[in-house]
Amino acid sequence: MERIAVIGAGTMGNGIAHVFAQKGFKVNLIDLRQASLDRAIATITKNLDRQVKKELISEEDKQACLNNLSTHTDMPSAVSDRQLVVEAATERVDLKLQIFKDLDANAPKECILATNTSSISITQIAAVTNRPEQVVGMHFMNPVPVMKLVEIIRGYATSDAVTEKIMSLSRELSKVPVEVNDYPGFVANRILMPMINEAIYTLYESVAGVEEIDTVMMLGMAHPMGPLHLADFIGLDVCLAILEVLYEGFGNPKYAPCPLLVNMVRAGKTGVKTGEGFYVYNRETKEKSASPSFA
Repeated sequence: MERIAVIGAGTMGNGIAHVFAQKGFKVNLIDLRQASLDRAIATITKNLDRQVKKELISEEDKQACLNNLSTHTDMPSAVSDRQLVVEAATERVDLKLQIFKDLDANAPKECILATNTSSISITQIAAVTNRPEQVVGMHFMNPVPVMKLVEIIRGYATSDAVTEKIMSLSRELSKVPVEVNDYPGFVANRILMPMINEAIYTLYESVAGVEEIDTVMMLGMAHPMGPLHLADFIGLDVCLAILEVLYEGFGNPKYAPCPLLVNMVRAGKTGVKTGEGFYVYNRETKEKSASPSFA
């Protein structure tokens, strides 16, 4: 497997494109807007410069990685000769279903179609294609160039051969793949999101403040980042969307999103990307201020 396409040039998409290109794969990075693609290449370049500075790679390695990347706004032509497509678009069911219908119509019949979804059913996505056995979940963690884990999610019809091929491919990327089955939230978010939601409820019910909650989890539970700070990095809108998938999928009230989370997303305070969530952030450096946005 040599020719890859990545759909979506946002945080996850550019990270996925980065790791594939750095391992020698020829990557077509696809987005609707050229401006988004230009920002993605700038981000990848900045991350490669950081690796060069840390002496993790050479200047030649950096250039080789960038040479393996090309950007495209026309999806049909950009996937027409690919062996694997990884979709990393916004976490919306309707959008993903349309993308996979289009991929099924335009990608070669032998091409494997993967989605980086963090919670949406692989089986549901696969069902809109004529190749459900070749549809698989490939859920990378953020930041992709740093985090080792990839959840490999088998849909109802995903074949053994495709699963093993994607597991092997993940190892080629120096990742650690873990095979899981297709149930709401998979493993990572089924466990993580209720914890984050409970931390938000703890704030909502005035048990403790933002910094106090995060400090308890960091110093008491050895978490590298507090749950409220982590939620800001994930994006509060993304957290809400995942909790809604869990709530709808299981019908269990323990997954019901906290009203505070719902209100913050409605107010546009979704975390680092907007400059304010549970903390206030410098939009350039992504550093949080000393004072969170809650008393």
